[in-house]
Amino acid sequence: MKIGQSIRSHGIAVACGVLATAGLIGCDNPGVTSTPDDIEISETSGTVKVAAEKADKKDASETDSDQADSKDNKDSKMSEKEKEDSVDQKVKFVFDYNSLNAKAAYVILRKGTEPPGPGGYTMTKDAGTYICRQCNAALYKSEAKFESHCGWPSFDDEIDGAVKRQTDADGYRVEIICNNCGGHLGHVFEGENFTEKNTRHCVNSISMKFIPKGKPIPPKLVVDKQAAKEANQKRTATESEPVQQDKD
Repeated sequence: MKIGQSIRSHGIAVACGVLATAGLIGCDNPGVTSTPDDIEISETSGTVKVAAEKADKKDASETDSDQADSKDNKDSKMSEKEKEDSVDQKVKFVFDYNSLNAKAAYVILRKGTEPPGPGGYTMTKDAGTYICRQCNAALYKSEAKFESHCGWPSFDDEIDGAVKRQTDADGYRVEIICNNCGGHLGHVFEGENFTEKNTRHCVNSISMKFIPKGKPIPPKLVVDKQAAKEANQKRTATESEPVQQDKD
């Protein structure tokens, strides 16, 4: 019994020395038998084992905490961006969008390009909001507008979620369209270093309407496709009904 206790004491003493060297515990009393919760001592050999499972759980907890903080920061930034882009605009469900004249239809529907020049909104510097000519959706704020001397209105940022990018028919440029109605706006270019955002939305003036600051923005038109389909079917059925003639 005494031999066993001696071996055990010797093993613990050796273990304490190892722990003290590692800086895990103090070893003022070589005969100490208590150890931190995450330390295991083998009574027969005196070897030391740090509970890896507990350490892993701690690391995982810290990782989850860091990810949560990162998500909160991201959500906060998104909220700030959305707040900056907030526009007081109502939504109106309709059967069709605004009517377009021939020039506007050529650009917006047929993806044409208006001639460059100082006309339209190219040189406009007034404060306000630029909306889609076809559906009234708010597209750009005047704060994002800058002079690029390219001949068309230029913006380095859009209102969040208002503009959609897609590959142009030429296969290499990036076309921008209204995210609500799909109307053609122009093209977007990057890497020109005009502004800190390094982005230029080159937009046709005729694709937009300018609403001065302080004036109400008209409702964004959203086509109720199902209602429009039912209305067209009803109209078609009415037009196809035979006309009854009065008998003499």
